[in-house]
Amino acid sequence: MTLQAPIVERQSHETPDTARASTRLPMVLHTRVITGAGGGPDKTILNSPRFLGDLGYRSACVFLRPPGDEAFQVIRDRAAAAQADIEEIDDHGALDWRIVPRLLSTCRRLNVDIWHAHDYKTNALGIVLRRFHPMRLVTTSHGWVEYTPRTRLYYLCDRWSLPRYERVICVSPDIREQCCRYGVSDERAQLIENAIDTDQFRRKRSVDEAKSLLDWPPGRMLLGGAGRLSEEKGFDDLIRSVRELVDRGIDVGLIIIGEGQQRSVLAGLIHQLNLADRVRLAGFQSDLRPFYEAMDLFVLSSRREGLPNVVLEAMALEMPVVSTRVAGVPRLITDGENGLLVDLGDRPALSSAVARALGDADLRRALAKAGRSTIEQRYSFAERMKKVAAVYDELLGNTADGTPPR
Repeated sequence: MTLQAPIVERQSHETPDTARASTRLPMVLHTRVITGAGGGPDKTILNSPRFLGDLGYRSACVFLRPPGDEAFQVIRDRAAAAQADIEEIDDHGALDWRIVPRLLSTCRRLNVDIWHAHDYKTNALGIVLRRFHPMRLVTTSHGWVEYTPRTRLYYLCDRWSLPRYERVICVSPDIREQCCRYGVSDERAQLIENAIDTDQFRRKRSVDEAKSLLDWPPGRMLLGGAGRLSEEKGFDDLIRSVRELVDRGIDVGLIIIGEGQQRSVLAGLIHQLNLADRVRLAGFQSDLRPFYEAMDLFVLSSRREGLPNVVLEAMALEMPVVSTRVAGVPRLITDGENGLLVDLGDRPALSSAVARALGDADLRRALAKAGRSTIEQRYSFAERMKKVAAVYDELLGNTADGTPPR
């Protein structure tokens, strides 16, 4: 039996003033489970409210996070900088049923019109809560890329949830194909790729200026990588490539930004390859921009991805990029025009592409300029949010001026 409730007129739980405002501007509730400082999807969520306001929607962000998670302060700080309203709900794990009444209370208090989920758990919760609070169901499928003992559970949950959603926004074509295999119809699965706020990500320093701030050795080329320190990111391949390049006589080093379960493994590999003076594990950084600006080349070595925000950010900051041909990246990068692409798992090709770019300053400048142009023309966050708002409009039957019909 399908657990979807019909959309009906409901009583407002707000004050008269806010109730009148909500009839003018429907409420979107972005929901996500998070541990620590989050990742790329959380940047998208927190950036959304300030764009949706001009498109006819109020919005808030609800994060289900472990109680007492000190790293969540990063999300609070980002929300304040993005002028995004957030709500926090203690989540003690998969069997914590208490989050259901808390979320229901939030939906009623905010008079939510659209539940926008962003992961497997909030997908399932939206279906349950809609029985008690009528609202439209939208989710963004960012993709499950880290293989863990729980991954099978995530996939099973999404197989059940996604076909029950009215719209499934997919950030890359391969994720859309996967959603359709799960039973989502063509008309409900919509491709809306990740994007970047090009005003936020605009270069302010030269490479040399930025390197000096990081105390990087003068004259040494700098590669950069960023993301969760997990197997699918392929940082081990990138570290081995640095060893190969140094052995070829190229004076190069690497900074990897991020935290994760593989930190000790990667640290051991750096020691094993005698690269301690050339490779830094910089850990989590709340602001990646000073690091991007110091890099001569950004390298994505991932084996599994959706459409990674880190590549969009690097290109927006006029950083030449070398990437594996993973998921949505070949739609973003045309080999030799706005970046360099190599096949998955081909480390020699990765090393050769990096060596080619490091040895040709004109090529790096051309790739950097074309990369910035690509982001401005095709991956602007403002344009992305217009597409998302159009999904909301369709579900609510909004009029041309963005207001719901009376």
